[in-house]
Amino acid sequence: MANTRSGCAINLTLEAIGDRWSLLVIRDMIFGGKRHFRELLNSEEGISSNILADRLRALTDEGILTRADDPAHKQKVIYSLTEKGIELLPVLAAMSAWGVKHRPVTEELGIRAKLLTDGGPKLVARFMDELREEHLGQPAKRRRGLSVREELQAAYEAVVARKKGRRN
Repeated sequence: MANTRSGCAINLTLEAIGDRWSLLVIRDMIFGGKRHFRELLNSEEGISSNILADRLRALTDEGILTRADDPAHKQKVIYSLTEKGIELLPVLAAMSAWGVKHRPVTEELGIRAKLLTDGGPKLVARFMDELREEHLGQPAKRRRGLSVREELQAAYEAVVARKKGRRN
């Protein structure tokens, strides 16, 4: 445990992922399906390229992400979540649920958290299986219909459309 302040589990977790930008990079990979530097650079929060590069390097060093040449494009790198990174999904879901309950979250940005909370551990486990397929190449159980990410995105888009309809 070199360079750690204590052996406390919360402290050690915060040392690995505890800054805002690292969590937002992981969020964008899980919920947004973003895997390339340019995609991650376009976060709503406006991360700078030097901060993004630093966080990607730190998350890779921590074993939360892997980095590989993108076979579809010679000059691009593709980032993937490791099992360690995928196991952060329940943490992000819990943080989202807390944020919806205690912070002024907009309806459209809170709908994903609501659906994950309502879906409970089964929905989170299904999403983790889908992430394992996407990032680790592990076969997921085939289901009919939308993936969890697609369900969450469709709910978000429905709220946005409903709100837009009210304004017109």
